Amino acid sequence: MKLAIISHTEHYKDAQGRIVGWGPTVSELNHLAEHFDTIYHVAMLHTSEAPPSSLPYLHSNIIFVPLPPSGGTTALSKLKILGQAPKTIAVVEKTLKKADAFQLRVPTGIGVYLIPYLTYFSKKRGWYKYAGNWNQANAPLGYRWQRSLLKKQSRKVTINGTWPEQPKHCFTFENPCLTLEERNEGVKVIQQKTYEAPFTFCFVGRLDDAKGVQRIIDGFSLLDFKFVKTIHFIGNGDKMETYKEQCTALGLPAIFHGFLPRDKVFEIYRASSFLLLPSTASEGFPKVIAEGMNFGCIPIVSNVSSIGQYVNANNGYVVSPSAEGIAGIFQEIEKETSQVFKKKATQGYATASKFTFAHYNRRIEQDILSLK
Repeated sequence: MKLAIISHTEHYKDAQGRIVGWGPTVSELNHLAEHFDTIYHVAMLHTSEAPPSSLPYLHSNIIFVPLPPSGGTTALSKLKILGQAPKTIAVVEKTLKKADAFQLRVPTGIGVYLIPYLTYFSKKRGWYKYAGNWNQANAPLGYRWQRSLLKKQSRKVTINGTWPEQPKHCFTFENPCLTLEERNEGVKVIQQKTYEAPFTFCFVGRLDDAKGVQRIIDGFSLLDFKFVKTIHFIGNGDKMETYKEQCTALGLPAIFHGFLPRDKVFEIYRASSFLLLPSTASEGFPKVIAEGMNFGCIPIVSNVSSIGQYVNANNGYVVSPSAEGIAGIFQEIEKETSQVFKKKATQGYATASKFTFAHYNRRIEQDILSLK
């Protein structure tokens, strides 16, 4: 079977001239490749330098089909999305003629017109992967439009979490991020962790206020943070230098790594006791939570979208997304025993079992590919 995947995933050419793309998506396709004769990935090709988080495709049956970059937050950038619609649709139409089925990954700028196009002008079988917050109350207009179209689909839709009045064609799907080898390694890592102060914390994601970076810094600032050994911030954002200056002024033992390749991120998971993500952003379920739990990082997270369906008092801490709320959790941590932490980490490891590539691929075959 030949599959066309259509997405807004950022791709680049690296120093060797190879096509590389955003690591989590490329990893997913690399593990999906053995289940298809060919995978065509229709996605954005940028001319800027590839970030360290980018990865190459590992299989020759994955064929990258480039689209010009589009998207943004300004009115002009949104108009450009619509201006490029005819060219994008032409590329998609040409690719679909070669494929037996498709997957469209949304919400995204191009999803505004590709969902209607595929719904009304294509008979090709396929499904939609909605990676955002399916239950977001005040979603941007474009996201609300896409979600409303997907709720009325005859094709299947995969979503994050389980929700009241969820349509029958909408399937709860965990996004894959772990190999079976990494699962086996996680057991050994957790066995070796001691969970004794001073603790190492990590944050992985976009460095901005919505993701919770400012709240993390403010939370630490309310306490005597002698219980902290190191705080690792992995990722990038416009405010990174501001965050660095604040940590320096407070004397917080913070390290800002910028973007890191996957293996380096996993090294930090292995060394950390807690993963911080007090986000108020539009999340689906961030893969970093499952990755961290696999290596014994106890999550300290907010209850956004489906996060609270996987993280609870048994395997982590669900925190009010405020400096005071985070500081309160830190105070709990200072008083807790290493045995309690070890139990939470073990429960978190069990939760992460749903986020393997093997589990995801099996569900694609059983629940999706049987689609008429």
